[in-house]
Amino acid sequence: MSMSNTTKRVKEIRRKTRRKFSSEEKIRIVLDGLRGASSIAELCRREGINSNLYYRWSKDFLEAGKKRLSGDTAREANSDEVVDLRKENTSLKQAVAELYLRNDWLKKSLVLMACITTAGHRASTGTRFPILCENWLWMWPWSSRN
Repeated sequence: MSMSNTTKRVKEIRRKTRRKFSSEEKIRIVLDGLRGASSIAELCRREGINSNLYYRWSKDFLEAGKKRLSGDTAREANSDEVVDLRKENTSLKQAVAELYLRNDWLKKSLVLMACITTAGHRASTGTRFPILCENWLWMWPWSSRN
């Protein structure tokens, strides 16, 4: 490999193995720097980040706080997206409730039809099948309530 190919390959590997910081980690690091217990350079060495990255995070952190305190940002609970999601959630809950009621009605209709059919079959043939009685209990041929 030539030097340029080697350099490109090293940069590609570094790009793929670049460390990703969560927002909680960024906030922790910025707050450690703002506390001033140690220098920014020492903090950056300890965390393994470049000082430019720390200052960018610090700037973003302070600007976000400034916007939030001045009221420039809309609250999440009032945003259009959240309102739309709440409407969709309500309609889906209503659809589930309707399907549940329809399913319950169909089950009761099916049980009633089975009871009528089985009772008629028992009377005409004299066979003993399990049937549903008035309390929706299964009656078996050996049951005392036959």
